[in-house]
Amino acid sequence: MTRGFVRIGPKPAVAVEFEGQGELVLFLHGMGGNRTSWYPQLPEIGGRYLAAAWDARGYGGSDDYEGPLEFADFSEDVLKVLDHFGAAKAHIAGLSMGGRIALDFYKRHPDRVRSLILADTSAGHPSATDPVEIDKALALRKKPLLEGKTPADIAPNLVAHMAGPNVSREAMDLLMSNLCALRPAPYIKTLDAVTRYSSFPQPEEVMVPTLVINGDCDPIAKPQVAEAMARRIADHRFVLLKDTGHVSNIENPAAFNAAVLSFLDGLAVSGEAVRRAHAS
Repeated sequence: MTRGFVRIGPKPAVAVEFEGQGELVLFLHGMGGNRTSWYPQLPEIGGRYLAAAWDARGYGGSDDYEGPLEFADFSEDVLKVLDHFGAAKAHIAGLSMGGRIALDFYKRHPDRVRSLILADTSAGHPSATDPVEIDKALALRKKPLLEGKTPADIAPNLVAHMAGPNVSREAMDLLMSNLCALRPAPYIKTLDAVTRYSSFPQPEEVMVPTLVINGDCDPIAKPQVAEAMARRIADHRFVLLKDTGHVSNIENPAAFNAAVLSFLDGLAVSGEAVRRAHAS
């Protein structure tokens, strides 16, 4: 089995950890995460596919960058990761912010997407587009860091807000570790870019198989909103994870992995059936 770590340029270089071989499944973390957020997934998904998890620019082992962040920068970084691995198409899996990046990448490069896996993401729900309210929300979230608090200082409150009622100590430790590893300057730029961006494709425009996963106790990406989004996608599967909060892949990894593998394996079977029909 192939395992490794690579930094993909040009600058800002993007760090990617990977395991396995076969079709590429690229995992994109949320705003408070990094590639280690996907450690509960890489070994199991990597047993059947080439599972890769990145650090978005400004996170983990990836480079910081000059100037403001444009949300489209993330999609260009995804593109260079696919090109590095020689993947004409990939399964793009994202949680929260990562789900928004996945959708934006699909809008820009639909020919490079085999399927989408959208976990606990509101995908730019139109109810949150009032500029005044966005400014207020951003000011509130940035205030502690701008006043000199560290990510470690704010991590306990953020975890308490995100996690479901039955979060394990192991999951809590990983969530805390991820948040404490944030670098304030790029994190603040990411907050701005992700919160203000709203030019996502409409669900009806998504024409690839899509798995939508949500925690039933998610206080950020509400399960009813996620299910409504899923129903508007022609080829979709919706999975609701019980007693699970916003970071479902960490809080309930067994159920999350089972849902992802069932979805991917189903696509592999249907794809093989199509190839055999064309060959006969």
